[in-house]
Amino acid sequence: MIAVKEINKTYRQGSVTRPVLSLVSLQVEKGEFVAIQGPSGSGKSTLLNLIAGLDAVDSGSIEINGCLMSGFNEQQRTLFRRRHIGFVFQFFSLIPTLTVAENIALSLELNHLTAGMNARVEELLDNIGLLERRSSFPDQLSGGEQQRVAVARAIVHKPALVLADEPTGNLDIENEAIVLRLLAELKQQYSSTLLVATHSDDVAARADRVLQLYGLAEGR
Repeated sequence: MIAVKEINKTYRQGSVTRPVLSLVSLQVEKGEFVAIQGPSGSGKSTLLNLIAGLDAVDSGSIEINGCLMSGFNEQQRTLFRRRHIGFVFQFFSLIPTLTVAENIALSLELNHLTAGMNARVEELLDNIGLLERRSSFPDQLSGGEQQRVAVARAIVHKPALVLADEPTGNLDIENEAIVLRLLAELKQQYSSTLLVATHSDDVAARADRVLQLYGLAEGR
């Protein structure tokens, strides 16, 4: 499903360079739930962004279902991500001018999956306990509620791959359990592959494997 081979990534701002990832490799099989843990600044978010095609590697390669991400132009990466990947951003990234229901439905509309769309959105809203907030806007929700909407938006089109950056970081124990149940159902019912960056030991305990990512400063 995912083959990451010796990727490197350095960020440059003017004359300042900051290496983030060096010769990172990993393999994730279809239907596997893999958690990535590591200290803040170790490059977990950067790794997910590179796999999603939101950013480009400096060297090395990333393949998803046999498709070489570096072989795509920006538009092709966008279409591939839209069709095959669900991304849960650490800071929600909900569209402020859309309601809760509209934010969740957006992935279905962009993929022309509008048949039964309203029923699918309502089902997810009920599952995350926000059915009564369907017409609310993101700024009317708490941080935890926004995170639940972000998770629902990422999984509504039943993607083959879900990448999640601290999906339970803003949730209490009860709501964390709701999100973990949603991810588990996605894996079980649709054989979706899950790659989750997390500091949560509870999330890691649900994973099939846990990978440790060390920052370059750790010297490992």
